[in-house]
Amino acid sequence: MHKPDYSTLRQDSKFSWSVSSSYLALLEITGINIKEMFLNPSAGIELYRKGRPLLQERYGPDVGLPSPISPPISYGHINTLGVELLFPEGGEVNHGTLCATLQEGIEILRRPVDFANAGMTPFFLEYWRKMKEAFPGENVGFAFKGEGPLTTAYTLRRDEFFYDPYDKPELTKEFLRLVTDSIIQFNRFLRNKIHGVPGEIDPDGTGLADDVASMLGPDLWPEFVMPYLEQYFRGLTTGKRSAHIEDLRPEQLRFLEQLQLTRYDPSVSPKLNPKIIRDKTRVPFLWRLCNFHYPSLTAQETADFVFQATADGASGVFTSVCHGMCDEATAKKVHSFIAACKTVDKMLNKEGASREDIRELVSTAGRKKFWDNWPTKTVH
Repeated sequence: MHKPDYSTLRQDSKFSWSVSSSYLALLEITGINIKEMFLNPSAGIELYRKGRPLLQERYGPDVGLPSPISPPISYGHINTLGVELLFPEGGEVNHGTLCATLQEGIEILRRPVDFANAGMTPFFLEYWRKMKEAFPGENVGFAFKGEGPLTTAYTLRRDEFFYDPYDKPELTKEFLRLVTDSIIQFNRFLRNKIHGVPGEIDPDGTGLADDVASMLGPDLWPEFVMPYLEQYFRGLTTGKRSAHIEDLRPEQLRFLEQLQLTRYDPSVSPKLNPKIIRDKTRVPFLWRLCNFHYPSLTAQETADFVFQATADGASGVFTSVCHGMCDEATAKKVHSFIAACKTVDKMLNKEGASREDIRELVSTAGRKKFWDNWPTKTVH
């Protein structure tokens, strides 16, 4: 297992930044129906053929365009276990509930699963095949995937899962062990059968996405979170570990080093800011500017976000053009974000400046906003 040296890891991590875009921006700029995109390969193909040139025209070359992918479904794994996928009009894919009781869930998870032929896997494999035909020479992703152990447990049980550790702790542990083993097997199926990569273990590293882990208090983590995140990582890699867990509290950050993470993405975490993360854990972290933040920020404040986050310890910053960001005013703010990132990259990575030097770039208004008046109260 890769063991990070936290005494030097953060200072050795070069500043990184990215400005990408997603299928959500393509849906907005093309007007293609989201349900059609999920269920009709022709709509998915048109989304990327029509949408990417429009997005590039709006944003220019500094914003990364999305590579074609099959419909992004984070509930692919649970669908292969028997959970129904729901495709509402005008909204993201959702899912039903599978396990009325823990015991029922345990029995379901003990059954062998033919992932290639279970649930909607055949449908989305065929969708993926058509996408690859439509975009020869491009790396077309297969986005029928799964979540981490705690999020998967929640999706199988819904709100009843939050009572389980208190009502039936030992049964909950067995359920979580089986959930995690199933996730590992599903990910190995994707690695071996879909992507054609040999071996069960990735020697380079793997990531984890498990937002529901944050919804279990720190007193529950030693028994009901940590063993299963560790099981997940050990089952998939001997290399570097990274995690995306939204909405953690300061009291939960101490567990990140115990997981031997080399990178942490808090994403949407209103109880945190870069100063708190810097002081509570030595794990290098990213700091994200979300689409719903842009309406309440000026172009200068968008740049200040980059400068202040970097000065306060973030190893990288990023943003993604998605829903609600295809107007000209937001594009100007994104370009201000990009310009600030280029400045920080040059100063830190090429000129040897310090983070305190970066702090001097924050405007007076930015120093007031970040982080005492953050997150912004305006949500669109």
